[in-house]
Amino acid sequence: MKTLALTLTAALFSVAFGAQAQVLNLYSARHYQTDEALYAEFTQQTGIKINRIEGKEDELLERIKNEGASSPADVFITVDASRLEIADKVGVFQPFDSKLVAERVPAHLRTPTWVAFSTRARVIVYNKVTVKPALVQSYEDLAKPALKGQVCVRSGAHPYNLSLGGALISHLGEAKTEEWARGLVANFARSPKGGDTDQLRAVAAGECGVALSNSYYLARLMRSTKPEDQQAVRLLGVVWPNQASWGTHINVSGAGIAKHAPNRAAAVKFLEYLTTDSAQRYFADGNNEWPVVKGVKVKNPALDALGDFKADELSIGQLANNSVLAQKVFDRAGWR
Repeated sequence: MKTLALTLTAALFSVAFGAQAQVLNLYSARHYQTDEALYAEFTQQTGIKINRIEGKEDELLERIKNEGASSPADVFITVDASRLEIADKVGVFQPFDSKLVAERVPAHLRTPTWVAFSTRARVIVYNKVTVKPALVQSYEDLAKPALKGQVCVRSGAHPYNLSLGGALISHLGEAKTEEWARGLVANFARSPKGGDTDQLRAVAAGECGVALSNSYYLARLMRSTKPEDQQAVRLLGVVWPNQASWGTHINVSGAGIAKHAPNRAAAVKFLEYLTTDSAQRYFADGNNEWPVVKGVKVKNPALDALGDFKADELSIGQLANNSVLAQKVFDRAGWR
């Protein structure tokens, strides 16, 4: 009986330990309610419970650094290539190798330490009444004198614009990107303020003629049932910039495995799960982002309405590396 009791105790301990090990500690700077279904499906498929710690990027990065080797973080997830690269530079991530991720995610959308799982485009939006689309076919067009007093945009210090600046530096060089930024600043309708949705509303209201916006903000307005949003959308036209050259700039949401991840196997499973067809559809249908995996079928009327476009295939690693220089260029140009 004593032997049997010890055997049962050992078995119970093993089960409890196994259950305890089935955990993923996710530090997330994504704040989208639609991600709840994504995480629930992962748990349903794998049995791995997700403990989610949410916050702003800077706060989470500082927390991980302060926690050091004892950090419970398994995965850090956020939006924007420049933010992911900052995390990498301060030592948050560790290298990982997954055959499945390598097969499903194009090479320009991953690095040795972090991987993109969805994309969004930086589009030009214009007022159909006051601006002809022929005037805004490229990012470079936004700096032309013809658009004097017509441009609305958020702060030049925002990562979305810094990533665009990083792309322009790669394609045009530092000097020409600064010349472009000076021309853009000269065309401002007002000082930069607000987020991308504020720029869209300002264009619809006639406060300015054109604006830069991430595509999912526009798609969100397109899917809104509010009369004021529907009216705004009717007044807005959208251009995929630089279709005649390198393609429209895209940014990403991405994730990497934390350097001291206590549940590394679960972290790898999670990153692999993010590349599955079902997870990719959550990003598209739930948050109006594009899948990184080719051939995934989505059902999003706004994305369907926006149509296909040629995307810039610049490496996200190169794009992110240029963001610091982009900030210096924008500062010199007066885009703050």
